[in-house]
Amino acid sequence: MSEYLPGLEGVPATKSNISDLDGKRGILTYRGYRIADLARCSSFEETAMLLLDGRLPTRKELTEFDHQLRDNRRVKYNIREMMKYLPETGHPMEMLQSAIAALSMFYPGDECLTGSDVCEDLNYVHNMSVKILARMATIVAMWEHLRNGYDPIEPRRDLTYAENLLYMFNGEDPDPDYARIMDACLILHAEHTINASTFAALVAGSTLASPYLVIAAAVGTLAGPLHGGANQKVVQMLREIGSPDRVEAWLDEQLEHKRKIWGFGHREYKVKDPRATILQNMMMELMEKRGGEVTPLFEIALALEKAAEQRLGAKGVYPNVDFYSGLLYLQMGIPEDQFTSIFAVARCAGWLAHWREQLKDNRIFRPTQVYTGEQERDYVPIDQR
Repeated sequence: MSEYLPGLEGVPATKSNISDLDGKRGILTYRGYRIADLARCSSFEETAMLLLDGRLPTRKELTEFDHQLRDNRRVKYNIREMMKYLPETGHPMEMLQSAIAALSMFYPGDECLTGSDVCEDLNYVHNMSVKILARMATIVAMWEHLRNGYDPIEPRRDLTYAENLLYMFNGEDPDPDYARIMDACLILHAEHTINASTFAALVAGSTLASPYLVIAAAVGTLAGPLHGGANQKVVQMLREIGSPDRVEAWLDEQLEHKRKIWGFGHREYKVKDPRATILQNMMMELMEKRGGEVTPLFEIALALEKAAEQRLGAKGVYPNVDFYSGLLYLQMGIPEDQFTSIFAVARCAGWLAHWREQLKDNRIFRPTQVYTGEQERDYVPIDQR
């Protein structure tokens, strides 16, 4: 194939049985299970096992996996000391990429990555996946305290993954409603076929790089505002609008000048992103339970979605997962610049599942190009130019 397609749009890059989506009907499944069912009935720990192992675990298997995650939440003090010397003004995603890459030096384990037989060592793949997944949340929460000049809060073994993440952020027992919302958010963000960051993980994994470096490559890719960073942009956009009565005028001006409406549109979905629908419903339920006491930005978001549907719905432009996720994180007290880091914590499960799948039938990625430069020519010495 020699046709150039910008962004590789529509070009199959791999075969996978991890997740699937139907962009016309707005359906997303993990291993065949509908995302709405998983968000309602499952837990992040169980969903991570589903993605990693290809099937729902038994109660015994899930308990063992959960214990393994809890046992691996702590990180060596060297990582904490290294993080102390990072600029506190740096973006959390820059910190996260640095810290995850550094884990490979303090927790080595890439000795198996020497040939095609690595795919047979499932214990190695499983153990590395557990260690990385367990420590992602710890590092993200540690940074919130370190960058403000405080020692980080130690993780707790008696809490679930989502509960511990919230606890490590604020040092208080998590609100049960918020813990369940965080758990669902982690599930919804855990996987989404071959997106930009997952493709970065596949490319890095195909070289047999350390799994820590595979995840670091994915983190760097997710950091971009056109990928994971959009949820932070959404909150900034809603603040700029200011109130529901200003939505239509603001939107018309944006469209007139062809400016981006953050949180709208998706290359795959021609209808509303199913994850956005679930996140919106969770916010509605929380608002009802709290007697309307949620961030006023939510009312602006609802008004913007309604106005945008009238103007952009015919073009298949609807809210995506980023449109409501940031509002929920904001409601739970997560700082805005940490939104994408939470996204990375969740998506780590999907990245690791794809890393495992890549190793089973590995072939290094080496795409070609369409050369548009000069033809062969003679070198001209500098004093003759």
